[in-house]
Amino acid sequence: MGRRTVLLIVSVLVAALGTSLVFMYVKTADARAADQYDTRQVLKAVEIIQPGETLAQAQQAGKIAMGTVPVGSLLDGALSGTTGLADKVALTTVYPQEQIVAAKFGSPGDQKVLTIPDGKMAISVQLTDPARVAGFVSPGAEVAVFVSAEPEATDLQTGATTKLPKFTRMLLPRVQVIGVGDTTVISTTTTNEEGAQTTEQIPRTLLTLAVDQDEAERVLYAAKNGELAFGLLTDKSSVKSGNGVTAANMFR
Repeated sequence: MGRRTVLLIVSVLVAALGTSLVFMYVKTADARAADQYDTRQVLKAVEIIQPGETLAQAQQAGKIAMGTVPVGSLLDGALSGTTGLADKVALTTVYPQEQIVAAKFGSPGDQKVLTIPDGKMAISVQLTDPARVAGFVSPGAEVAVFVSAEPEATDLQTGATTKLPKFTRMLLPRVQVIGVGDTTVISTTTTNEEGAQTTEQIPRTLLTLAVDQDEAERVLYAAKNGELAFGLLTDKSSVKSGNGVTAANMFR
């Protein structure tokens, strides 16, 4: 085989290889273009969603909106709706322009980060199921805090104590719950006038509130010297501080 023939064959092979490479580049370019211009509708964050905030709350606050992303940028588990997931809470902070993915939302109490609003601190109190609205209070909820107590006045000179009227009164009109801890069962024994004793198994749950210093002092004092209860609020709830209720004015 002559040298000229060998060069001719090599030229043909190089040309064929070049044609194949051009064809593959064009094909992948078409695919890249398709991924760029072929989009999908997904939910995206438009404001920061805090850990413990539910999808429903984020939507109501205008923090979530429908947006489009290229197919090539679509994340696994990206959501296009919240059906069946509205009560799931953010497990971590979701930032603006992030796609809303199922993996970042879960059951209340599962979030790994306790987010405290600026200027606030976190304190925890234990409440029974009735006192925390039968378990409907979850992270992100806003509550009114009530206190019931049987106060006593102490004479500083003699040390004598005088019982004051029992009362129930609103302590704080609106605070945010930022955490719900584990539930424990506590045995409580009561004795009636005949001396008979009754023991109850009462579940108590640790709830964490975001409060300022003054609110923290009031809640902790009330928890130590009385009984707390929460009232679950919505954006339309009307609450205001008052003089409270005693036996004298309960039926006013």
